[in-house]
Amino acid sequence: MNCDFRIGHGYDVHRLVEGRKCIIGGVEIPSKLGLLGHSDADVLSHAIADAVLGALSLPDIGHFFPPKDPSCEGIDSQEIVKRAVEEIGKLGYEVVNVDCSIIAETPKILPHTARMKEILSKSLGVPPENVGIKATTNEKMGWEGAKEGIGAHAVCLVARK
Repeated sequence: MNCDFRIGHGYDVHRLVEGRKCIIGGVEIPSKLGLLGHSDADVLSHAIADAVLGALSLPDIGHFFPPKDPSCEGIDSQEIVKRAVEEIGKLGYEVVNVDCSIIAETPKILPHTARMKEILSKSLGVPPENVGIKATTNEKMGWEGAKEGIGAHAVCLVARK
């Protein structure tokens, strides 16, 4: 069945550690703790890229950017988002909008969401008002509440060009 609209969901997590930058949504956030990963570990951008790819039942970002591939080490996650958009473009689709939630006790996300929207909208090829970003804590429960890591969820609507 051919569909003019498709929806994808993405989820990602990364551990918080000392000695790493904290990059979320393409923005480096001042923090004593940063996100651990093979790339820049941008948890929000990874969730978004997986949502874009998932809308067309494509493999996840690990397929396109294998964690053991040395050429992916330290890669800017906006390149991952752009690649996801390219992949759906090959199938005749484009992003309509994304809506995201970041779950973190630290650092504070809200002061950075406007800049995240600017950066992500460019990577996604949509206006900033088509990028929804919400931040919440986990009320000090679980691994997110214990400041061990940050999680992000994203949904993406794509449409046939």
